[in-house]
Amino acid sequence: MLTKKSEKIVNFLRETVAQYNFRGLVLGVSGGLDSAVVLALLVKAFDRDKIKCFILPERDSPKDSVKDAVFVCKYFGVEYEIKNITKILRALGIYKYYPPAFFVPWKVKENFAKRRWQKYKEKGNPFEFDIEGIYDEEFLKGISYYRAKHRVRMVYLYKEAERRNYAVVGTTNKTEFLTGLYVKWGDDSTDIEPILHLYKTQVYELAKELNVPEKIIMKPASPDLIPGIGDEEIFGLDYSTLDRILDKLVNNKSLDGEDPEKVKLVKRLYQIGKKRNSLRNVSMVDDLYGT
Repeated sequence: MLTKKSEKIVNFLRETVAQYNFRGLVLGVSGGLDSAVVLALLVKAFDRDKIKCFILPERDSPKDSVKDAVFVCKYFGVEYEIKNITKILRALGIYKYYPPAFFVPWKVKENFAKRRWQKYKEKGNPFEFDIEGIYDEEFLKGISYYRAKHRVRMVYLYKEAERRNYAVVGTTNKTEFLTGLYVKWGDDSTDIEPILHLYKTQVYELAKELNVPEKIIMKPASPDLIPGIGDEEIFGLDYSTLDRILDKLVNNKSLDGEDPEKVKLVKRLYQIGKKRNSLRNVSMVDDLYGT
């Protein structure tokens, strides 16, 4: 039995697919909460033979993420393929940025990434450096290194979708969008975004309604960009606090009773998100259609 919230999203998915005459849907499954929730919605809205899932690991992907992605696909009974994109990234020269790490233990990669993150935290908030503009060759190399992976994944998903006349389904939530925690022309570039109107805390609630496996719900949220660096470490806040203050800012609600320092941080994240979103498609054409 669907709740009103779930039913509304399911209807949106069905209506959008029908409106644009898509024959089915393609979804990249990461092993995280958001893609699991979206997959749960898809199997409520469509026959399983209309859904095609892809798991797209690369050299630096944690093994557990692939296992969890396979687990989610099997749990919901959908067809999936695992396509390793390491060769594509190597052909682009991405792995030349850093020494070969294929046989390096995950813990070593994680510690290396955390040390670099901490180094930049001493200068400010690493999350906003690329938005505000910083010239640090090593930092910018890291940005290029990690974001190329998301963009290659999206190119692959569209390659598979377009040869089937399928829609590419996104997994970005409202918290990520409002704070800019996405890769431009990567995970934000899709045909349908079924959970973009939901804060991360609401996605957790929806996951329980849709019977997403507990092990996926309890898994620490991560953008899968930097080994060992999770969402809440990037934000500097837990999702409960972040979403509560964000919602008050968006809806002009009173911030009385909130920690002033946390409000200041969330306001800054909100401004970062606005700036990133304003750069999504800068053009000299103010009014293309003359309306």
